[in-house]
Amino acid sequence: MNAYLKEIADVCSIDKHLTFHLARHTFATTITLSNGVPIETVSKILGHTALKTTQHYAKVLDIKISQDMGKLKQQFSLS
Repeated sequence: MNAYLKEIADVCSIDKHLTFHLARHTFATTITLSNGVPIETVSKILGHTALKTTQHYAKVLDIKISQDMGKLKQQFSLS
């Protein structure tokens, strides 16, 4: 898997050392959580039995916090 990621990095002119571990982190944060997928769902997708394990992979990004707070503000303004 890491060899394939190295090939992809070369083809795409990505200087970062890509690994399977890095790909899991990126999937958890950028692809799922930042797009509104609940952490419980991400946990199941990654095959974790404990939510705490997923929290290690799924860093909460500042932009996600801002988006969530905006949704909350909108909910209160509609009430």
